[in-house]
Amino acid sequence: MEFSFPPCTIAVNMPDTGTLLSEVKSRLRAGEGFALATINLDHLVKLAKDPGFRPVYAAQDLVCADGNPIVWLSKLAGRPVSLVPGSDMVVPLASLAAREDAPIALMGSTPEALAEAAEALKARVPSLRIAAQIAPPMGFDPTGPDARRILLDIAASGARLTFIALGAPKQEMFAAFGREVTPHMGFASIGAGLDFLAGRQQRAPEWVRAIAMEWAWRMLSNPRRLAKRYLDCALILPGEAVRAWRLRRS
Repeated sequence: MEFSFPPCTIAVNMPDTGTLLSEVKSRLRAGEGFALATINLDHLVKLAKDPGFRPVYAAQDLVCADGNPIVWLSKLAGRPVSLVPGSDMVVPLASLAAREDAPIALMGSTPEALAEAAEALKARVPSLRIAAQIAPPMGFDPTGPDARRILLDIAASGARLTFIALGAPKQEMFAAFGREVTPHMGFASIGAGLDFLAGRQQRAPEWVRAIAMEWAWRMLSNPRRLAKRYLDCALILPGEAVRAWRLRRS
C-alpha cells in the first residue's frame, strides 16, 4: 500500500507484525539503523497540509499501518496490509531487543512517565536493558542542537533501539534526524505508547478496539482536544478512498 504526496510516495512496507519483527531482528543483528513510523489518518492529514513533513516521512525506513482506516484503504487498493498499532508493538519490540541483547532508550514525555514506563517494561521483559531515559525540554526542536546532543548521549549510552514518544510530526522528525547523526541506531516512533505503559493514558478496552471504534472512545474521552483532529481525518478519507480505488485499477 502506498500514499502519494508529491514529490514523495509513502509506502506501507511492513504489512504485518511478523514481517516487522523479522526486519528489526535482521537489522539489529547486522548493526544497521532504521526508523519505524506507524501511519494513520492523522498522519495523512499532516502530510496533506505540510509539504515539509513529506520528505521526513519518506525518510522512514519501515512503515506499518497504525489505524483500521489504513487497513481498509489497503484492501480497497488491492494491496492489503494488517493492523500493526505502534502502541501494541512496544512490548514485542522490547522483547526482541532483549533477546538480541540490544539495550534500548526511552525518549519523550516526562521524567516521571518515563520512569513508570521503564518499570512497566522491566516487569514484562525482565532481561531488558534500558540504557537511557530522556525527557526533552518544552519547545524542543527535534532537529536542532539539543536534538543532536540527545542523539549523541543516547549513542554513548550503548542503546541500539530508541522508543520515541513525542507525537507526530516531532517524533518522525527526530527519527529522520537520528538516521543522519547516528545511522547505526534504530528508532521507533510510538506516540502515546509509553504513556499507556506508564498508566498516564488509558487505552480503549479490547472490545472497543475489536470493533474498530477506538477513535470514538478516544474522542469521547477528550473531545476538546481530539474532535477537530478526527473531523479532519473524516474529511480526508473520501479522497483517499478514491485514490486507493485508482491504485487498484492501475
